[in-house]
Amino acid sequence: MKIAVAGTGYVGLSLATLLAQHNEVRALDIIPEKVASINERRSPIVDEYITKFFTEKKLNLKATLSPTEAFTQADYVIVATPTNYDEEKNHFDTSKVEQVIDEVVTIAPQATIVVKSTVPVGFTEKIKQQQKINQIFFAPEFLREGKALYDNLYPSRIIVGSDSPQAVKFAELLQQGAVKKVIPTLFVNNSEAESVKLFSNTYLAMRVAYFNELDTYAEVHGLQTQQIIDGVSLDPRIGDYYNNPSFGYGGYCLPKDTKQLLANFKDVPSTIIKAIVEANDTRKKYIADHIASYKPQLVGVYRLTMKADSDNYRQSSIQDIITILRQKGFKILIFEPTYKEEKFAGLPVTSNLQDFKEKCDLIVANRMEPQIKDVAAKVYTRDLYYKD
Repeated sequence: MKIAVAGTGYVGLSLATLLAQHNEVRALDIIPEKVASINERRSPIVDEYITKFFTEKKLNLKATLSPTEAFTQADYVIVATPTNYDEEKNHFDTSKVEQVIDEVVTIAPQATIVVKSTVPVGFTEKIKQQQKINQIFFAPEFLREGKALYDNLYPSRIIVGSDSPQAVKFAELLQQGAVKKVIPTLFVNNSEAESVKLFSNTYLAMRVAYFNELDTYAEVHGLQTQQIIDGVSLDPRIGDYYNNPSFGYGGYCLPKDTKQLLANFKDVPSTIIKAIVEANDTRKKYIADHIASYKPQLVGVYRLTMKADSDNYRQSSIQDIITILRQKGFKILIFEPTYKEEKFAGLPVTSNLQDFKEKCDLIVANRMEPQIKDVAAKVYTRDLYYKD
């Protein structure tokens, strides 16, 4: 099979790597440095398994800047371009996805298009009608940043928005590349598949919001959050997972997916989805107010990235905490070794950890790590639990 993958973020690159074990794969991107890095077998993103596969596996994978080179004679084109949430339009910006689909229809009309980018409910069916094409379906991804290839090798499930022969074959290609042998696989309608993606991420956001509010209650009343969570999580219906109090849910997926689902609920009676979105804002404001109560002279922000083993800080919740603290007039210094510029959003950034620890009288951390445990008395963190 010849497969093209448009977009080499953590979704696109992990899929390209997975499928290149048994297929000819062309990865398309618009950034020359990323294309060169992939072709030199240096992963442009932090992902342990992609790095391992690039080093140890024989992959039939080539990256390119040319849509013509990528799409010509392709059996499948996987669309994995970003769909950022447009706050003004209250809707995903799907322009990059639509651009790729236009190019595929022109260059490779025989190709089956698989949309992996997260889109609003109804998007794929609308495109089918607009473009007058049948060989297109949505297949949601359920990947963690930093562990994307691992999650493709050991997937929780495979969901495809069609039961056509092409859809069944695509599921088989994913199964072929995986290490896990028994993978729950569902063939559903496109809009139902799109709904699965949004509802899944919103449920995860709900868990984050729930344990955050539990933590807020415990902190206000001087209780031990960890003890409460230990007891609550022993109920098997709740489970001891995804229960870590944080600065709020952040990252690339949860904030935008919850807002898009809320927008899809525009004409549907509901209260929970709106409450999840609002709870996240409430949590961030509480955290910022709590930090401000210490009256620090210089607030140190330890890491912009939300997850260990990741270099991605898109929409990380700490950025909203920073914004609120700036509005309150606090001086801020950021420690982020993966950020190469001297300033982030106008704020100074350092990669000198010792200098950072000495200058800051209060360090705010997404997570506790060995590097800052020796100054624990100066650290405010919500890393009480860290379980993916």
